[in-house]
Amino acid sequence: MRATDLAQDMERLLPLVDGGDISREKVIEACHAAACRNLEPEWVLRHEYHIPRRRILQALADTFRCQWVEYDERLPVPAELLAGLDVDVLCAGQWFPLIKDGDTVIIAATDPRDSRMHEEVRKYVPAASYSFRVALGEDVRHFIQDFVNSVPEHIIGNERTGLAHWRNTMARWRTMLACYRTDFARARTHLGLLRGGLGLITIGRALLQLGENVSLNPLYWLMIVIGLCIVVRGILAYFMAKHSILRPPRHQTLVEVTASTLYFLEGYQFAELRPADIQIKKTMLARLNDSIPNFCVFIEPSLDNKVRSSLAHERTSLAGHRTIAACYRTIYARARTGLSFIRTGVAFMTIGLGLIEYFGLSIMTMLDTLLVVAGLLMAVDGAIWYWPARMEAGEAEKSAPLL
Repeated sequence: MRATDLAQDMERLLPLVDGGDISREKVIEACHAAACRNLEPEWVLRHEYHIPRRRILQALADTFRCQWVEYDERLPVPAELLAGLDVDVLCAGQWFPLIKDGDTVIIAATDPRDSRMHEEVRKYVPAASYSFRVALGEDVRHFIQDFVNSVPEHIIGNERTGLAHWRNTMARWRTMLACYRTDFARARTHLGLLRGGLGLITIGRALLQLGENVSLNPLYWLMIVIGLCIVVRGILAYFMAKHSILRPPRHQTLVEVTASTLYFLEGYQFAELRPADIQIKKTMLARLNDSIPNFCVFIEPSLDNKVRSSLAHERTSLAGHRTIAACYRTIYARARTGLSFIRTGVAFMTIGLGLIEYFGLSIMTMLDTLLVVAGLLMAVDGAIWYWPARMEAGEAEKSAPLL
């Protein structure tokens, strides 16, 4: 390493020594190691001496008396700044245009004081004024890789991050749908228990009213008491299912939120056009499923990251299919819970009417009538839960993705 190069690196990293992050000897050692291995001193300090990235950036900013910037592929770099850039010039000069703030263009550079770099910036990025910010060499290279090697209208870095955001959004909604299905399954389990308790009450009351063996009356009463406890527990679970913290959403709400999580289709999917004579589905969820490409996704060609970008589109498309399938499963789980309500309600009504018919009118008839009314209300409620699934059933098979 030449003495001038070592002196320049030391000057850039001197604030780290002044701040007590590392000794001067260690900085010299890191500079020698970087030169021998054709690396940047900042890389060696980060990965081998464990100096935090932000601390190195702040040290460089103190040296060059400017602000620092780090790589972020979500940065909305204007297309006008990317047009006409020469990749070789950017790589050699280690600079990149980031943002246009009014008439001022913000430039990231490893050496903001380099006069030759300033000339290149004025040549390739015409602007009224410039603001130079220091950045690590690897960050500048990442900017060049993600934003320049593609056409300005198809920014790969922004696109991958946006698609990842929508996959996370869909994953969160699928997790919520799984919670709803768990609540539905818990409600069905308690409804089955409720029907068992009702059976115990019916058997105990029938045996008690027949009175053929008076000595077993305590056992019959015990059966009734146990049955009542089970029924009360089941009824509480029924109301918890209807008014829980994760309140079960209605069918329309499930579909609307699912549609919101598929908004990525508006801006990120470059898919093949569908035939004009394709049959329009009757339900919104089926139409959503048809809006996602069933096969591969075609995107504009780019020189770098082509495979990763294609795969990002494919993963997001498949995540959209999984989200719609999760919505279907939740709708059907809601319908199954409604059918469980109907079965329980029918059981209540059947037992109430059977007791009235078999034993005739008595003081207990009031309880039998209550069973009939409660069963009727529960059956109606179950029908309300179940009916929307009938609308989706006919379209679900037609909308299944062909993978």
